[in-house]
Amino acid sequence: MKFTETTFPITQVREQFPALTRTYKDKTVAYFDGPGGSQVVGTAIEAIADYMRRGGANLHGAFPSSWETEEVISEARLSVADFLNVQPNEVAFGANMTTLTIAIANALGKKFEPGDEIVVTEMDHRANVDPWIMMAEDRGLKIRWVKVDTKTKTLDVTELDQQINENTKIVAVGMASNAIGTIVDLKPFAERAKKVGALLVADAVHAAAHVLLDRDQMQIDILLCSAYKFFGPHIGIAAIKEGIFKELEPYKLTTSPSYYPDKLETGTQNHEGIAGILPAVEFFAQFGEGETRRERIVSGIKQIEKHENYLANRLRDGLSAVDGVTVTQAAVNVPKTPTIAFRVNGIEPGQICQKLAEEHSIFVAAGHFYASTLGDVLGVNDSGGWVRAGLAPYSTEEEVDRLLNAIKSLVV
Repeated sequence: MKFTETTFPITQVREQFPALTRTYKDKTVAYFDGPGGSQVVGTAIEAIADYMRRGGANLHGAFPSSWETEEVISEARLSVADFLNVQPNEVAFGANMTTLTIAIANALGKKFEPGDEIVVTEMDHRANVDPWIMMAEDRGLKIRWVKVDTKTKTLDVTELDQQINENTKIVAVGMASNAIGTIVDLKPFAERAKKVGALLVADAVHAAAHVLLDRDQMQIDILLCSAYKFFGPHIGIAAIKEGIFKELEPYKLTTSPSYYPDKLETGTQNHEGIAGILPAVEFFAQFGEGETRRERIVSGIKQIEKHENYLANRLRDGLSAVDGVTVTQAAVNVPKTPTIAFRVNGIEPGQICQKLAEEHSIFVAAGHFYASTLGDVLGVNDSGGWVRAGLAPYSTEEEVDRLLNAIKSLVV
């Protein structure tokens, strides 16, 4: 699918998402809840259904449906390898990112000793905070927090040399805030972690749908994301550097494989869900150009970014111009995902979401979105958190204006 610098094939894009035909209260639904889980591209839905229609099977069998399942998993690993620019044998699947992170934290923690330190941040989703805290409590480790600058809505890295020191074993950082959209500059974290011999664990769950990912170029040791945030099924993904993966000792059954990546994939996997990963990755590649899938993914994501950022800027500017609306965002020069958190004076965020759904058929979410420390630091948790609106490739200018008009009608 090709387009010029000034056009985006929005009609063709929307035709690929069956959920976009849904109506509610006699109006076509406008989905702005993508940061909590995107709609699923039709090709992924078809792949899931096709796998189940043909007859699923477990692995290592001497019959076709078992071989086909192994091929589905192999193709999914290859596609994720291209998506993240890693090796296929470095890719593991799981129930979700949270489950994988807990397993990885517990496995790594076996080699840590009291006095070792873990670094987490105030901006992160708790899935990249609590697994490390729980493991640290079990092992007698110390937790250090990188704070949020409440003025800039970015992480304060002024004391990073003290926070990441010779005792640090893990530096856990989110690539982008799933609540307010701030894209984190990983470079100072990566450089400092490398200097002291710590591992950098990056949560890319929110970033994956919007930001080009390259684990090794970003100097990340363990990268985590979830396909349901980038137009696929509910499958967690971990891309662990081979040397680390090889030495990893996750908790598992004695009869489970001892080789990677399978040793991290406890129990029977969600094979039908895994079948939907390849089409989700191919969704990005269809927009791009190049001889390899990786090249097409890189090119395609850049094109999608242009569309999403145009809409996000329109929404941010429009909301900021409404009296009584406060947008929580970093400065214009700070990169952001197309995710906008805002509040309306005098109206609780949950009530706003209910009104938008019932009166305008607009689906948005409210709360702290599991970035609860950020909500505490910015002082919104006691009053319902934020309203969060997220843009996706299938979002339209008309939907943005529809949301803006709906918000204006609430504050009149």
